[in-house]
Amino acid sequence: MTTGFPLPPHLAADVAAVQRIDIVRTILADVCHITGMGFAAVARVTDGHWIACQVQDDIGFGLDAGEELEVRTTICDEIRDSGVTVYIDHVRDEPAWRTHPTPILYGFQSYISVPIVRADGSFFGTLCAIDPEPRPVSLQTMVAMIEEFAARIGHELDAMLNTHSAAD
Repeated sequence: MTTGFPLPPHLAADVAAVQRIDIVRTILADVCHITGMGFAAVARVTDGHWIACQVQDDIGFGLDAGEELEVRTTICDEIRDSGVTVYIDHVRDEPAWRTHPTPILYGFQSYISVPIVRADGSFFGTLCAIDPEPRPVSLQTMVAMIEEFAARIGHELDAMLNTHSAAD
């Protein structure tokens, strides 16, 4: 799953910033708990990279913080372009997703991914979760809660990165 190449310094700094945000581990655990999903991550997503900044893996997906997926194989790449939350309760029941290569490649049936946006409006990445079993993630209260978690991460990133920039 990983590229095996060292990350460019600016992306390594972004991953490290997410890892320094104490609330991220709690958010990932909460996402798994409220959705019933077994894998959640904060991912740094660019036109050339999908990097796991922090993960909660209770299903043995096998991806650790700092590791990469090929960005073009992810739905997060599409979210980077659209800026829209994507949620799928059951891939098999969704005509737009049942033949999509990403769920087939990664073996998931349920999925949610929310953009993480910085205060200046720039796209940072996603807060995403998957599970090999169907899960009711399209409930509006659940989507709203995960969107709020993503907004919180964006806010914390701004505070951390702006503080570090001022100190440099």
